[in-house]
Amino acid sequence: MVKRVPLYVVALLSVALFMTAGCATQNVVKKDEGLVPAPVAKRADQTMPKITPPQQAITAPTTQIVPAAAAQPAQDASSASQLQAALEKIYFDFDSSDLSDSARGTLTKNVVALKKESSAKIRIEGNCDESGSAEYNLALGERRAKSAQQYLIALGVRPDRLSTVSYGKEKPAVQGNDEAAGTKNRRDEFVVVTP
Repeated sequence: MVKRVPLYVVALLSVALFMTAGCATQNVVKKDEGLVPAPVAKRADQTMPKITPPQQAITAPTTQIVPAAAAQPAQDASSASQLQAALEKIYFDFDSSDLSDSARGTLTKNVVALKKESSAKIRIEGNCDESGSAEYNLALGERRAKSAQQYLIALGVRPDRLSTVSYGKEKPAVQGNDEAAGTKNRRDEFVVVTP
């Protein structure tokens, strides 16, 4: 004879299963998530062994030679920060992912900067104003980022250098829900992710 399992046991097991399983395919962007820190160059005295010569043998000042490999991360960080400063944001009309003439002009300027740093990879971050639901704005931000990505590819930027992410309304540039704030928040930003 088969025993019947009480309903509360089934419910308890179901809740436990849902709590432990989670949602495996959804990527969540945290509000305070920052950029990957740039590599830090080691000081010359950390990369070269320090040799102390006999006191009486050396009277002239010495210079320490830094190998080119130790100087390279500092140069990469410098060129990445220069590229980051050169990349300009683009802005969108309300509830639109269409590129305006102004946005196309800005993207053309960004391509010039990107071609100077041909190894740099860029993350295009789509953002929205506070109007609409979080889900709607995530989708709209993604469409905005993809519009910019497609235009950059059409201008000759290799697709493997570009990635996109949507923050929806989670990362406003300006706080507020008036039109002035909305105009600044409906944007794509371009972030250097690797030198």
